Amino acid sequence: MNQTPTPADVDVLVEHTLIVTMDKGRRIVSDGAIAWRDGEIVAVGKTDEVAPGLRAATVIDGRGFVVTPGLVNGHIHVTGEPVTRGHVPDDLGWYDNVFGWLIPLYNVQTEAEERLAAQLAAAEMLRNGVTSFIEAGTIRHLDAVVDGLRQIGIRGRVAQWAQDRAFAPDDDQAALTRQAIKVLQDEVERYPCPPEALIGAWPSLVGHMTATDDLWREASALARSYGGGVTAHMSPAEADPEWYLANTGRRPIEHLAELGVLGPHVSLTHMVHLTPSEVDILAETGTCVNHCPMSALKGGYGATAGLFPEMAAKGVKLLLGTDGANNGNTGDLMRAMFIAAGLFKDARRDTSLFPAQEVLTMATLNGAAGMGLSSRIGALAVGKRADVVLHDIDRPEWRPLMNVVNQLVWSADGRSVHTVFVDGVKVVEAYRCTLVDEQALYAEAEVAGRAIAERAGLPNPGPWPVV
Repeated sequence: MNQTPTPADVDVLVEHTLIVTMDKGRRIVSDGAIAWRDGEIVAVGKTDEVAPGLRAATVIDGRGFVVTPGLVNGHIHVTGEPVTRGHVPDDLGWYDNVFGWLIPLYNVQTEAEERLAAQLAAAEMLRNGVTSFIEAGTIRHLDAVVDGLRQIGIRGRVAQWAQDRAFAPDDDQAALTRQAIKVLQDEVERYPCPPEALIGAWPSLVGHMTATDDLWREASALARSYGGGVTAHMSPAEADPEWYLANTGRRPIEHLAELGVLGPHVSLTHMVHLTPSEVDILAETGTCVNHCPMSALKGGYGATAGLFPEMAAKGVKLLLGTDGANNGNTGDLMRAMFIAAGLFKDARRDTSLFPAQEVLTMATLNGAAGMGLSSRIGALAVGKRADVVLHDIDRPEWRPLMNVVNQLVWSADGRSVHTVFVDGVKVVEAYRCTLVDEQALYAEAEVAGRAIAERAGLPNPGPWPVV
């Protein structure tokens, strides 16, 4: 006698939707369904093939939505700038921007203010479909930040501020290096990052020319030992290669390669001022590059003269980042996708560069690889974690829906993100975060931002009087 199979129990089933899987076949499933249990995706396919075999605690009617993997922000400052958004003038050179404004605003922030900044940054990312991020290595109060991020439910890799180079004549170089190495060791021991950890710490560096060779070697060794990664700023301006040439006789990437610290566990951010030989080294070592097009445009870095098309052609894994709130934007990686897709089309007069599908790959699969989490996130496939975004397509920027990949990059932005799951947990519903009180967060940020600017002694730089 024939028996009807018993339905499998799942936590969530989204059915009758359009799914951009980013799986190995790059399937786009129409009238599709996706289901997960205990945070793990157990089924993806056509609704009439998937749904009958499942018994779901929660069923979501996916008509009116496009479903994508969560985006991965490869480089973001979750502290400092989110609570001083827009305060830094936009007519500064790189040095004045960083040392005259950004660092003074960082230096005066309390633990509570950094926690607030991190939650504000995370809320913005989640509401714009970013479920995972790599922090820029400029957190000062790591414990408070980790606590705030865990509450809001995002996935991320974070790091405490670490640099050690002695620039002043009376600095004790050996002591500075010992202290910086202690910071790296302490953070990876306190907040390990096995693949299943939502929030974990990496031995990351501020970068530029601020780290000695010993610190670079230790950061890379710790990352390899603990299964994490290293991220660092490098070459947004000519100052970095000029310093390395003057002090080591080699350009930055050549010098790091000589130290043996590069590899797939390393992601270097900005990377605007490179030579073809440096691009070759990146490709040979498998080192990742974080492209932050919004901060490059705002900071006048000269990114349009950069070798990003050459990096892509050589197989360098390019990630997308939003950088800091005063250098462009904190959370909406879809805006970065739009700019990345267009920047070199115009600069090189070549519309074949960075097509929409390549940019979407940068924001998903490449980001997952840069986090060391390719087996877990970046695509919607059986066995992956349920980092899932539902984009509301009953909006003018989405209709008519013709080519979903083009429209994700060229038409849509974070405004259409309706619902977000991280590791199977609903963290955004109907455009609002579910695990924090957004209104209270915004009210606290309003007070904190003004207090920070006042303590730093940096006046309102607005061009017009506020009356």
